[in-house]
Amino acid sequence: MGGPGVNQAKVEALAVAEDQRFRDDRPRSMEATSRATRTMPRGVPMSWMEELYDHPPLWVSHGAGSRFWDLDGHEYVDMYVADMSAFCGHAPAPVVRAVCERMEAGNQFLLPSADALVVAEALAARYGMTKWQFTLSATQANTEVVRVARARTGREKLLVFDGKYHGHLEPTLGVAEDGRVMPEYTGLPAEVTANLRIVPFNDLDAVERALAPGDVALLLTEPAMTNAGFLLPDPGFHDGLRELTRRHGTLLAIDETHTLVTAYGGLTTEWGLEPDLLTVGKSIAGGVPLGAYGMTEDVASTLRPPADGAAVSGISYDEVATGGTLFANALSMAAARAALTEVLTPEAFTTTASLGGKLAAGLRAHIDRAGLPWSVSAHGSHAFYFFSPQPPRDARGARDTDDPGLRALIRLFLANRGVWESGWWLGPTVSVAHTPQDLQVYLDAVGEFTQALA
Repeated sequence: MGGPGVNQAKVEALAVAEDQRFRDDRPRSMEATSRATRTMPRGVPMSWMEELYDHPPLWVSHGAGSRFWDLDGHEYVDMYVADMSAFCGHAPAPVVRAVCERMEAGNQFLLPSADALVVAEALAARYGMTKWQFTLSATQANTEVVRVARARTGREKLLVFDGKYHGHLEPTLGVAEDGRVMPEYTGLPAEVTANLRIVPFNDLDAVERALAPGDVALLLTEPAMTNAGFLLPDPGFHDGLRELTRRHGTLLAIDETHTLVTAYGGLTTEWGLEPDLLTVGKSIAGGVPLGAYGMTEDVASTLRPPADGAAVSGISYDEVATGGTLFANALSMAAARAALTEVLTPEAFTTTASLGGKLAAGLRAHIDRAGLPWSVSAHGSHAFYFFSPQPPRDARGARDTDDPGLRALIRLFLANRGVWESGWWLGPTVSVAHTPQDLQVYLDAVGEFTQALA
């Protein structure tokens, strides 16, 4: 642990002190975790709440706007925004009002509500995809996109980029090791990788080789990769992807789940991309569970009812496997209507992009002042700092230059100073609720850390 240009002994001593401070200052969180181990594996209701951090879990009391508070009363400026899902801010008033009103009027009917009309029309106008379907998460949206693509093309294989994350859907849970695709986690069947190909981001030659056999149903990608730092595409990369997929009869899906925070209409609209399918989730309903996917008219024709209807269970149907009992429920759609029409407005994105520019500039200034050989990649409201003089172009470059221990120390140091930042995968994000004062709190804490390393 230490990274380039950093005194390892100084980092190790700082890590010990900051970890002890974190534990000592949060007795109620420590007690909650101890109690939780009796009824929950790993002492948390969902494993990520423990595994994403190198310190003990923080237990939350409440949040408002750009900040939240833990059980011990500590206040945090939230630059992680719950992995982008709190981009609207905590408890945004329009969403709170819409959810309360919807609960009073009934929240679940397994029938469409009027809000669904407004939400689908708003997404179509924002992202340029004409037809929409809804799930409870972006993982589920990507799952259905894969199924639609396979049905549409009659092919089974998928192509993704090294360093990707599109949710916990089995068809994409593989990693490339020594020229082979291996299951990414335990509990997955070995054959889960049989139909998956993985190539480096920003490598059009590798994409062409993967598509050349003519058996790939779908290329699924983010417009800019966000789970290996923040990897921006080379000039012409997306044009090349679109040309290659069309030439080889492969559908192209853009996953905007994270990158939708960077621009109104996401990077798909800002960069003029032309996917066949597009997925969103997390913040589109203000953090209330909702995922969605849009598609062209041609692709949407695949979602037709079975020729002979659906009457009984236990027989096969000529129909794509989509849907779920709680998908597109009235509560989620009411929250999405409020978020899309009253919170995630063009004016809001103008503000977050402006603050995001100041975020990136402030990070670079502190890095330069401390003489650290680091770099910053940024666009719109989002940024990421790499422990290398130039941002890498692909996930291997990001892995080779990262220092997980140092990154864990940074977020621990910031937490002890009232700032909540993501771990190794994401970097800071300016939300709709952030103010210039919030940004200054974050940058002051970062500056304190970089000077501690100098």
